[in-house]
Amino acid sequence: MNNQTILRRVLAGALLPVALIASPTPAPAQGHDDVVDVARSAGAFETLLAAVETAGLTHTLQGDGPFTVLAPTDEAFAALPDGTVEALLQPENRDRLTAILTYHVVPGRVTAAQAARLSGAATVNGQRLAISQRGSSLRIDDATVVSADVGASNGVIHVIDSVLLPEEASILGVARAAGSFGTLLAAVDAAGLTRDLMGDGPFTVFAPTDDAFAQLPAGTVESLLEPANRGKLQEILTYHVASGRLYGADLLEARSVRTLAGPSVDVRLTGGRVVAGGAEVVSADIDASNGVVHVIDAVLIPGASREASAAAAQLIERAISLGAPLFNSGDAEACAEVYMVTAEAIMRMGSRLPSDVRDALSAAIREAEHESDPRERAWTMRRGLDTAYDALGASRGRMESTRAPRRSGGGSTART
Repeated sequence: MNNQTILRRVLAGALLPVALIASPTPAPAQGHDDVVDVARSAGAFETLLAAVETAGLTHTLQGDGPFTVLAPTDEAFAALPDGTVEALLQPENRDRLTAILTYHVVPGRVTAAQAARLSGAATVNGQRLAISQRGSSLRIDDATVVSADVGASNGVIHVIDSVLLPEEASILGVARAAGSFGTLLAAVDAAGLTRDLMGDGPFTVFAPTDDAFAQLPAGTVESLLEPANRGKLQEILTYHVASGRLYGADLLEARSVRTLAGPSVDVRLTGGRVVAGGAEVVSADIDASNGVVHVIDAVLIPGASREASAAAAQLIERAISLGAPLFNSGDAEACAEVYMVTAEAIMRMGSRLPSDVRDALSAAIREAEHESDPRERAWTMRRGLDTAYDALGASRGRMESTRAPRRSGGGSTART
């Protein structure tokens, strides 16, 4: 997929949220002036207009649109460090200037009232703006909207009191600055992927922390960093990267994201947490100049999560086929022990399994260890195994033959 195709998809994705919140009919324009004409008539945007002209964006912003333009005043530009504006207007800095200006434009016509209901918005730059309401003030990143809903024939202008600056560091630059991705950066370098991940992209990166790499079996990282294993290391790392700039909402909508390694990573929301390929996303939507980073708490191994999930499901099926008859014959203690041993064995698979599976089993084990009644201990472990089995996405049909007959006791019906 070439960069132009990716860009078209990003822009198409950026338009979708706007289309969903926009009024059925466009807001009426004030006269026939486009956003450039309106800014020019106001007399307070000379620096912005000069920058737009230097970047070659005047004709674009006079097009059909519609556009939502966040317009910094001349005073806002004057507040930048000395020499910044002059440097940006130099021909050699045109790309940087374009990146900054397009970060001030949101596709579609978004009124202040609509924006106030959002937490963020995708810009033509590709990166997302943060939106917040503080009292009666509408905030866009660190800027305040000082005049809203200035109509134009091809969009709407919101005047802001400071210049918005997009993230200029690449994905690897953002990771270096964070200070918690030393192992990932060393691996990227050893795999010869540094130049690629500093390229134009855009890319979506699932970034395991140093703690995530430390959870791998002893010696794994050292082995992967050896030149002889470079191919395997490249496969693992590219399994953490997808083409395009996919934010959390995009990932959940897609549910499955094809990686540069080839296989896809499944993404889902469980218990209020986003889980990608069995790892929990602990920090999402971190912008970079060439993509977006989602921090995860485990290293993704191609095929390992799927294989581990299948193995765990088989262990649960086997445990219930053994434990249910024991319970029904009156040996609840033995049943509980079978379930406990199985849960502990599955827990040893560690980060290869989805975090909600591990959480369900961990909670069941803790509860069962404090339960003195063997029957209640068996039932507690069975509930944990059932929850884990459901989270594994295993076939419910395969489970039906292993369910114990329902037994009535104490006025209730249950199964073990």
